[in-house]
Amino acid sequence: MEEIDPESLGEVAYGIFEVYLNRELRHPGSHLFELVEQGTDFTDDAARVFERFGEDYPDLAGALIRRFGGIDAVYASIRAGEGILPSKTTRMYWIVQDAPGPLERGLDDEQVGKWLIFVPPGEADEAWRKIRDATARGELGISAKVSTAKPNPDSRDERAVMYVYTRDWADEADVMRVRKRLRDLGFTERIGYKRNIETYRGEYSEEGRKVTYYSA
Repeated sequence: MEEIDPESLGEVAYGIFEVYLNRELRHPGSHLFELVEQGTDFTDDAARVFERFGEDYPDLAGALIRRFGGIDAVYASIRAGEGILPSKTTRMYWIVQDAPGPLERGLDDEQVGKWLIFVPPGEADEAWRKIRDATARGELGISAKVSTAKPNPDSRDERAVMYVYTRDWADEADVMRVRKRLRDLGFTERIGYKRNIETYRGEYSEEGRKVTYYSA
């Protein structure tokens, strides 16, 4: 079995810990991004969650400590915007925001699709805040994510990209409801919607060939 590069493992562990931390902080009722942007001191909560993370995932916690230091260093980077805003994030390729509430059972991943929004890097933070906050309020689809400042070897575009996911590409009414809300948020230029099916097949837009299922 090929040995995992310690630096890469540490960065993976960092991303998993932020997801874990956000989930744990949601129980008292706050998103991680809200605490950071409101300037709230959550040092004790972060330390408590990190201890639990170490109990649940000792190998990942160890890799995280070796790569970045203890919880104090991790906490400082989060407060500086790592994992919160795309321009401040260099340890993860994506920032993800899920809609509130557990997803219903029976979600078919191949039925999922997403609206794709491309913006210049300098506009990514403001655009992401709009989509992130609306997703967190349950006004858009089931989830959203944005590319970050970490150079991605798989990227096909220099612009930042945001995906706004909906549950079922065949539910045109819901897909277009999300598009209307995005337009209300200021995303008025025509954008495309792609089904997960095409993504899994490795199908991408090329000259003379489009794979978008909807365009609006």
